[in-house]
Amino acid sequence: MKSNDGAPIPATQRPLYEIKANLFKALAHPMRIRVLEILSLERDSATPVRDLLDLTGLEASHLSQHLSVLKRHHVVSATRTGNAVYYRLTDPAIADLLVTARRFLTSTLGEQQTRYGLIESLPPLSRSTNGNSVDSADDADDTDDADADDAVSDAR
Repeated sequence: MKSNDGAPIPATQRPLYEIKANLFKALAHPMRIRVLEILSLERDSATPVRDLLDLTGLEASHLSQHLSVLKRHHVVSATRTGNAVYYRLTDPAIADLLVTARRFLTSTLGEQQTRYGLIESLPPLSRSTNGNSVDSADDADDTDDADADDAVSDAR
């Protein structure tokens, strides 16, 4: 974000919702989430890059790019010991955020699965125009579209 004179606005003066959006952008890749899940398992200790490579199956250059994004957004921190680099979450709240996201997704997906099961258990509908039965929700949607097309044709 830039001020009226074109100068960048410091993060401390940007609206909180914009800062949150940037955090979520940093988290918006499945492999970065995977890396954070791995790091969240070791809340009290750092994880060496070689373990992250083994557990993610990423090439070193790709993992490095993902870790760089996470570091830039202060989600992870790194320490070097000799030739080894170790990463850890900067705050345990990141692990809590992952747990909350999983809980939300599990609940949402469960509700969707339940609704789908209820739809599948409905008896078939009959079409009054040609006598064919509708056996699935997809066919029912097609019928609605056909009925809407007929209504448009009748209106002409």
